[in-house]
Amino acid sequence: MDMILSVVQYFIDLGAAVMLPLVIFVIAILLGTPLSRAVKSGISIGIGFIGIGLVIGLMLNNLAPAAKAMSANFGISLSVIDIGWPGSSPMAWASRIALVAIPLSIVVNLIMIALKLTRVVNIDIWNIWHFTFTGAMVDLATGSYTMAMAAVAIHAAFAYKLGDWFAPLVDKYFGLEGIAMPHGTTGLYAPIAVVMDAILSKIPGIRDIDVNPTKLQSKFGAICDPSVMGGIMGVVIGILAGYDVKGILTLAIQMAAVIVLMPVVVKYIMGGLLPISEVAKKKLQEKFKGAQFFIGLDCALLLGDPVVVTASLLFIPITILVAAIVPGNVILPFGDLPTIGFFIAMAVAVHGGNLFRTIISGSVIMAFTIWISNLMIGLHTQMAQGVGQVAEGISQVASLDQGGSPLTFILAQIGNTTNASALAIVAVIYALCVIYTAIWSRKQYKEWEEELAQG
Repeated sequence: MDMILSVVQYFIDLGAAVMLPLVIFVIAILLGTPLSRAVKSGISIGIGFIGIGLVIGLMLNNLAPAAKAMSANFGISLSVIDIGWPGSSPMAWASRIALVAIPLSIVVNLIMIALKLTRVVNIDIWNIWHFTFTGAMVDLATGSYTMAMAAVAIHAAFAYKLGDWFAPLVDKYFGLEGIAMPHGTTGLYAPIAVVMDAILSKIPGIRDIDVNPTKLQSKFGAICDPSVMGGIMGVVIGILAGYDVKGILTLAIQMAAVIVLMPVVVKYIMGGLLPISEVAKKKLQEKFKGAQFFIGLDCALLLGDPVVVTASLLFIPITILVAAIVPGNVILPFGDLPTIGFFIAMAVAVHGGNLFRTIISGSVIMAFTIWISNLMIGLHTQMAQGVGQVAEGISQVASLDQGGSPLTFILAQIGNTTNASALAIVAVIYALCVIYTAIWSRKQYKEWEEELAQG
């Protein structure tokens, strides 16, 4: 058992940039893809993830100090640092849940496909860490390995259904045909955006506001070019951080680079994944008599959209502002700020690229996330102590990604209720959003199928 765990851990520790190309290469070979094409696809995906890492690193190294400076300038004193997904995912993989989380998630996917409960064929193995994290939290809350495994299975099944529900948008808005996003962050918060879009559509005046950078660029020219907007946002953030002229201009160019480079590196991932997804879909359709399937991939693909990148940069200061006004919050957003686009990427599609609506619904999403993250600090810290990331009694840790997951909180509280009122509030709000989204999705599929029929 220890040897198997060591092999699994070694494989996981390779990181997404190495692990996913290997997974894709193996899948490509099993599907009968020529060796040269399988190698090229794997390397292309690796290049894309290395590129994303470099761009996110550029954001983290330059926006994190600006974020701290903004907090200091506005007198925001928050004692617990958000370690983000880079800190939380290693905790999940180091837990005793990690050994069986990957095979369990795959089995759940296969069972759901066989029973026609999902069309998603998930090959995004790396992001199973989200399901693993949920299982680890339930394990800490209950002490029951069985309940922890059940939590992993529930989170996996729910993620696959979210992939189903939002597949039409992934095709129509992002242009990713046959692709789904069964992601533990992007999909998880999308139902909130669906409900917010319905509410905003009924408010006179508000419903008519459409701020879409892509449309604005055709009207106002270069001023709305993504690179220019990135530079403007860099200037604004630099001013809010209290930087001097040199610091402001440097940050402006860096953010312009981020907004231009992100779509470029994402193209490498798409170039590697899409040919394999086409082969996989063809094989599955032959086996299941023409049934339609979606290949489940990492939501990093969505970060290539200019509106998503623009919103991601805007939400750096917005998230800090939200953190300052959420009642009782003690968490300073930090580790997840560079990847804040994962939280609101699907919201951009739900709102049809309308940046105004995205800011409103995204602010609600981030407030909800930050509040839940505070409720999870105790368990999160226990997890960090259990895997040796922090010494007992010295510090507390939190994260927005997964630490602020409504599903993770609900499952942990059901297993061992310590805050009944919070459980009731989160469960009711999220359940209503999910139910409404399930109904909304049927309409999306109907419209999508009509569009496809019309060519």
